[in-house]
Amino acid sequence: MNANLPTEVEFQIDQDACLKGFLRTPPEPRGMIVFVHGSGSSRFSTRNHQVARALTQAGFATLLMDLLTACEEQTDAITRELRFDIPLLARRVIATIDWLGSQAPLAELPVGLFGASTGAAAALVGASEQPERVAAIVCRGGRPDLAGESLKLVRAPTLMIVGSLDTTVLELNRYASYRMFAPLRLVIIDGATHLFEEPRALEQVSQHALGWFTKYLIRLPPDRSSAFRPAEART
Repeated sequence: MNANLPTEVEFQIDQDACLKGFLRTPPEPRGMIVFVHGSGSSRFSTRNHQVARALTQAGFATLLMDLLTACEEQTDAITRELRFDIPLLARRVIATIDWLGSQAPLAELPVGLFGASTGAAAALVGASEQPERVAAIVCRGGRPDLAGESLKLVRAPTLMIVGSLDTTVLELNRYASYRMFAPLRLVIIDGATHLFEEPRALEQVSQHALGWFTKYLIRLPPDRSSAFRPAEART
């Protein structure tokens, strides 16, 4: 079986809510990376699938989840409110991690989170509430500022990737990074905008994410007790 061909999964998180996702599992996976999509996106995100394929080729299992039910997505398409309900989305992230912990082939894998746009805030809030399960975080064009006070509680090493032309989001990432105490790095992709649609921009995102997860997504998490000041890198 081709590990890059996703398998559709779904599971109940409560009596009325069922979440769906796409799971890729390579032979002997090194870890599990859960994609937390951004506002208005879904498990069908072509950008997230591109990054997921690169990570799977490197030996990581990946899961692209819808954080809203089908009914909620219909409501959100009209009101655009649920996509900014960070507490709700974070609870769905936690529910997904809990579900993975109940799946025998996947339960022992260290968990990483890849959050995009508002999904980055949900990933950070979820990680702050499950520090023993989340080993590493990558945010692509994220809104970590929306995580609020949870930023101080995140212990997982966090990589923020922002396009140099996405100036407002870049400043919001800088603001959020100085409120965090986890090991942290901010990478700026020169010439890239918010969606990283420029030539090779998303490829660079994949490369940086792969490097971060390779370093930090390990079975024995590194010591996270020390405070770090964020480092910036431009590529």
